[in-house]
Amino acid sequence: MLILGIETSCDETSASIVKDGNEILSNIILSQDVLHRQFGGVVPEIACRAHLESVISVINNAVVDAKAQLAEIDAIAVVNTPGLIGALLIGVTSAKTLCMALDIPLIAINHLHSHIYANNLEHGDIQYPTVSLVVSGGHTTLFLSESETKHIPLGGTIDDAAGEAFDKVSKILGLGYPGGPVIDKLARQGNRSAIAFPRSYLEKDSLDFSFSGLKTAVLYYYRGQDANVSQSKPLSNQEIADIAASFQEAVIDVLVDKTVQASHRYNVQGILVGGGVAANSRLRQRLKEKSEETGIPVYYPSARLCTDNAAMVAGLAYKKYLEGNSADLTLEAIP
Repeated sequence: MLILGIETSCDETSASIVKDGNEILSNIILSQDVLHRQFGGVVPEIACRAHLESVISVINNAVVDAKAQLAEIDAIAVVNTPGLIGALLIGVTSAKTLCMALDIPLIAINHLHSHIYANNLEHGDIQYPTVSLVVSGGHTTLFLSESETKHIPLGGTIDDAAGEAFDKVSKILGLGYPGGPVIDKLARQGNRSAIAFPRSYLEKDSLDFSFSGLKTAVLYYYRGQDANVSQSKPLSNQEIADIAASFQEAVIDVLVDKTVQASHRYNVQGILVGGGVAANSRLRQRLKEKSEETGIPVYYPSARLCTDNAAMVAGLAYKKYLEGNSADLTLEAIP
């Protein structure tokens, strides 16, 4: 069975054809990083215009790369929530139009759930239930995953997402956009214990996250208590690396501690990690160490499947299709 997936929830335009839920025949991802770099973050209007200009060619390239024909596609899958409303509408409208023209089923996909399924595209031995951590520029959410398609929210960010904090701290330090990869690389040269940045665990036993205070702590450390960069003392490259390493460690501590806490609380068979920050080398290292310590297996996708991509969308759609879970042409985008 061939499913065409479409992903336009934020700042990547992607289309993919996946066979039987796990064989990726094509996965086209068009990044918008260069468009948003000068602003230090995603500008919704720019993102939507870029999706509108490229979605047709991206879908066409996915079909060509898969050496398939549109007539061979059995269903169309599209992310309809969560995301930027304008961006979602472009993907949903494209998918509904194709379904109407080809007279094939439409399958609605939750963006966060698809990030979790990215693991199933590369790991065939996942046992459920699991605790699933989706950590990206827009989301930091813990789920209890009872199956590939059923995910119960356990906690989420109450302010900045982890990836958003990386981007903002990178902007504060003048390191560029996107912030995750550059801080991850720079932190390897720094001292993780150089600065005692705060770790916010919120109320006792809470599985929610908060990174806004940590971001502000970095701002005040770097620029002084009045946050005036013109009056702050110039820092050496090593001092900048120490800030990056200490900040990253504070984020990773909270992510790992709460994920492991949830895994013990719900007695799960494994831990799944997805989203852009799942590519962070320190997060992977710390979770691997915890896995060896606790005996709970940890899974994360390859770097290309951590970013927003349509292969994970089409793969999850196959499982939903088998359950008889499809949508109709009244499907709406939900931000």
